Amino acid sequence: MTTTETEIQHLDTPALRDSAGAHLWRHFSDMTTTEKQPLRVMVKGEGCYLIDSEGNRFLDALSNLFCVNIGYSYGEDLGQAALAQYRELGYHSNWGSTHPKAIELARTLADLAPEGLDHVFFTPSGGESVEAAWKIAREYHHLRGEKRWKAIGRSMAYHGTTMGALSINGIPEIRSMFEPLLPGASHVRNTKRLGRPGKETEEEFTQFLLDDLEQRILAEDPATVAMIIMEPVQNHGGMLVPPAGYSAGVRALCDRYGILLVADETITAFGRCGAWFASERYEMKPDIITTAKGLSSAHAVIGAVITTDEVYSTFYVAGRKFTHGNTFGGHPVMAAVALRNIEIMQELDIPRHVAAKEDELRSKLESLRALPIVEDVRGSGFFYAIELTSTDARGQRFSDADLARLYGDELLSDRLVDRGILLRLSLDGGDPVLCIAPPLIADSPEFDELVDGLRDVLSALSLDAGLV
Repeated sequence: MTTTETEIQHLDTPALRDSAGAHLWRHFSDMTTTEKQPLRVMVKGEGCYLIDSEGNRFLDALSNLFCVNIGYSYGEDLGQAALAQYRELGYHSNWGSTHPKAIELARTLADLAPEGLDHVFFTPSGGESVEAAWKIAREYHHLRGEKRWKAIGRSMAYHGTTMGALSINGIPEIRSMFEPLLPGASHVRNTKRLGRPGKETEEEFTQFLLDDLEQRILAEDPATVAMIIMEPVQNHGGMLVPPAGYSAGVRALCDRYGILLVADETITAFGRCGAWFASERYEMKPDIITTAKGLSSAHAVIGAVITTDEVYSTFYVAGRKFTHGNTFGGHPVMAAVALRNIEIMQELDIPRHVAAKEDELRSKLESLRALPIVEDVRGSGFFYAIELTSTDARGQRFSDADLARLYGDELLSDRLVDRGILLRLSLDGGDPVLCIAPPLIADSPEFDELVDGLRDVLSALSLDAGLV
């Protein structure tokens, strides 16, 4: 049953808000904000749009949490796939025995993944995929007679919130209150180039990053490092695309020191960067891929770890097993929905659509560079960031109070939301970054609506900041 306009009118929004305030603990949320600003309750999705309980319509320019890749109009289709599976077998684990949908989905992912990545371990989420990857890497080396346990990630990178994934995260604000974290995780520079010396060539920048990584490997003792984990395009920090030669250089360092390379494609897989897997587009050649989100377009709770034959073969020995698992990994209903989601993506030719429209979206976003408040526009596919200025007209850094005044609720709630646009602004290391990741079905009308709204809001902010 769909939610009609009439049904929305009869929803008791105040009662929903009261109940949420009394019982619902929302994720990464200041729970006191409802006292200052009414909680928005979303009740319906159509294409690239969300509709709240008061009938307001919003362009979801972030694909919710970078995950609703096919948008919101395929719920009935995906629901039918779930219903058909419920009628056959509502649940079975992948411990020992298995079921047809897990087998079919594993084969499908092996076909879509970069060449040589043929073996699939299912999880319930991206963070749990990262956890599993770290354990695979540790046990892989252990079974080969090496004591390697360390993981190297990048500054400002996000990999999940469970204790292992959190340890690998390079974001101090979400790590500090849980310390001490798991030992063995360290971090290197990410690929953000804004602010680097102006005369530095891209080749010099790449070499600088690779030297930094090699120095970290040597400092940790290469014989103790199990894996290096990187997103092909790093989300947190603002859609950081690798410079030329970087991915190949990382691969070469991993080979030199016997380290497994893990591509965290929780966000970047399934068309987000114009290919089924961004690691293939950027020639990353990982040993392990972690993923989730777009695997089901977030319509089902499922993630996956995909490995090479070399990694898998270490476990494929009589009497051996990967000593890890969970109840819901590869759940038959979740797998059925993921399969139908991939079929829809194939029918729509989503990676080709994103690749074909990438230049148009980039060009329209690049037009915002003319605004004095915009420092940088960067990204790939349907995955972009607009970095806003953190300095005033004299070049002095804004105070924390000024950053909050310019980039707090006034931007997100009072202005962009008033324009019917949902985006996220994060202060990554103090640098304000607007994240842009529309559903992969978006096209020119949605691009225009997004950029027109951004231009109006950012023009007003330029005035507020005293930049014009």
